[in-house]
Amino acid sequence: MRDPVLFHVIRSAFLALFFMVTLPAFGQEQMRFDKEPLLIQTAAGKVLHFTVEIASTPDQRAYGLMFRKVMADDAGMIFDFDEPRRVTMWMENTILPLDMLFADDTGTIRHIKENATPYSRDIIDSMSPVKYVVELNAGIAAKLGIKPGDRIVSATTTKKAK
Repeated sequence: MRDPVLFHVIRSAFLALFFMVTLPAFGQEQMRFDKEPLLIQTAAGKVLHFTVEIASTPDQRAYGLMFRKVMADDAGMIFDFDEPRRVTMWMENTILPLDMLFADDTGTIRHIKENATPYSRDIIDSMSPVKYVVELNAGIAAKLGIKPGDRIVSATTTKKAK
């Protein structure tokens, strides 16, 4: 014969465990981003091709690449901050190590943070006013020779002011 008290304790423990495992997954639901081609024109004359997701709203910029477990080598995300300003970012809830390219309103890369540490709350500073940040997989900037002074070009960086 079953002990009703033990049954309720086990049932409660099981339900608590179920909700501890499943509820965070609902909070990590993927946000939707439009995509566009992005080129990086290097000072050395190379043209590098990427497909990036566009983070242009405050909610999209706050969410960014959080919770992503994989990203193709030719993929990334462009953050459009509307107006040039000093930008700070961090890696909390970001699983992938990233390279961050900070670019001014002309698309010229002014600063690069290579190999940003996953889950870190350390502040990553643009060091000067920028309008765009492009995030790529860590190591891509060094591998492809991307440096400050190179230029990013996409529909986002070439759109006309309204």
